[in-house]
Order: sequence, then C-alpha cells, then structure tokens
Amino acid sequence: MTAAIEVRGLQKRYGAAVAADAMTFSVAVGEIFGIIGRNGAGKTTLVECLATLRRPDAGDVRVLGLDPMRDGRLLRSRIGVQLQNATLPDRLKVREALDLFASFYPKRRPWPHLLARLGLAESAGVAFGELSGGQKQRAFVALALVHEPEVVLLDELTTGLDPQARREIWELVRGIREGGATVLLTTHFMEEAERLCDRVAVIHRGRIVALDAPEHLVATAGARRRVSFRVDGTHDSGAHGTHALGSHATHALGSLGSLPTVRSIRRIDGRIIVEGDGDALVGDVIGALAGSGIRALDLRTEQSSLEDVFLALTGERLEDS
Repeated sequence: MTAAIEVRGLQKRYGAAVAADAMTFSVAVGEIFGIIGRNGAGKTTLVECLATLRRPDAGDVRVLGLDPMRDGRLLRSRIGVQLQNATLPDRLKVREALDLFASFYPKRRPWPHLLARLGLAESAGVAFGELSGGQKQRAFVALALVHEPEVVLLDELTTGLDPQARREIWELVRGIREGGATVLLTTHFMEEAERLCDRVAVIHRGRIVALDAPEHLVATAGARRRVSFRVDGTHDSGAHGTHALGSHATHALGSLGSLPTVRSIRRIDGRIIVEGDGDALVGDVIGALAGSGIRALDLRTEQSSLEDVFLALTGERLEDS
C-alpha cells in the first residue's frame, strides 16, 4: 500500500498542554481518511503540521514523501488545504479570490470549470460576505483545489452548516477522491466520518486511541446495541409526563436484566430502552417479552455507531465538546 501521508511519533505541546502525543498513522494514496475527536483533541494541530504551518516538537512527518518543514515550498504546490478558521475579506469577489490563489501556483486548473463542478458558477461575481455558509465552504474547497493538488486536507469542513448543506459538501468530498486526490479530513460529526471515510483515527487528548475502518471499529470497540419499545398498559401518571407500568409488565421487564446479552434497562418518555451486546440482543428481548405475555409496541432497533464507539473508548460524548 503506497502511503500519501506518513506520521511517526508526532509530538506537539503548547506549554503544559499536549496537542499531539506520539501520533503514528499512515494514509494510503486515494483514501479518504478521517480524524475524529472532541474540540481541543489535537485535530487542527495535526492538520497544521501536515500543511507546513506548524513545526512538530518531535517525530517524523512525510506528505507525498516530503518533509513539511524542510520541503515546504515544493509541498505547498502539491497539497490543498482548507482550515477551520479560514476567512476572506467580505468585499472580495469569488472570482478575484480564485485568480489570486491560482497565481500562487505553476500548475492550475481553469477555475470557471471548477466553480461549475462545485455549484458556484453563478456566484463568481458575488462578494464573499454575501455568500451563505454552504457557499463559503464550497468557495474554500475551490481555493484548495485550484492547483489540482494530490493531497487535500480538510479541517472541520462542515461545522456550522445545516444538514442539507452538510450533505452537499459530503458529495463534494467524494468527488475530490474520484478526481484522483487523497483526502484527510477532521470532524467531530460521527455520521460524517461513517458516511465518507475509508478509515478513521479516534483522537483523545492528543493520542490516537483507535484506528480502523468505521464498520470494524463499531464491531470491535465494545459499543452496544439498543432496542426500544412501548408496552401495553403504559399510562401517563402526572403533569410532568412520567409513566407507570402495570405490576405484571414491571416484573416482566425486570426479568430482562437476567438475560446475558442485556446490560441496562431504562424508561425514558414512555419508552423502554434496553441496551446490550451482541447480535442476539434483539431476538433475546423479543423472545423474553413474548414468553411473559408482553406485547411490545413501536419496537425499534438501533445499530451501534461511531458515537457509541467514541463513548466506549473515551468515556466522553462528542456533543459535550
């Protein structure tokens, strides 16, 4: 497997704060590789070290076989970068920004075709300050691609976008890979990583705590499955929306806790939520309820996700970051 990015033992501190602690990984040519973690986990520091913008304290970093610090000028002509806090002057028009950025590189692509590909053809003459959030992100992608880079680094590309705009940007990222580039992206949106990435590295407090394909992480990291349902006889018991169960149903649900696949049982907003391990959980729960004469209503199952994996690995939830 040919590596587009190789990182070995990357270390970076800011005073007493550790942003990168012995990070080691590689990204194959043509791969979409995700870095997931909470805000402050070290994702942006990593991207800045790859993009020639920050010098590591220790470790070895290679992008396209080049050292970002020693070979910065040559490397910058071969990579495209979109930074989390990037901005442009509000009065600068999109076409002016593209002309400016294209002038920095010996190799460039005709940007009108690029804007058409990104859905910005009609916005070429629009000032940056007048663009929507989704259009601004598309413009930053255009600036990162104007010189046909071999590696594209995307830092929290969809933060602040509405769900529709986020999904449109996902299609753009897939298109970047289809165009022949390798993509490394950082995100704290687990669905984004699951939908886009061939592999993901989970970063926690500057360290990589897991690295694999999303589906393999979900299968092996101890994340749990959930079954939720309502039960006949559940009724509203007060003005605060609490719910009560008949004694038979309460006893039957309590017996679910003895199943080897069940780890917890909760009641939230009138629904019973059973959490456990293994593919047999759903069948075990349904069988136990049927054997007790309990009919489950509106039964739903939830597959484990990267969000569950992150919680299992770090003890923290991403939405709290």
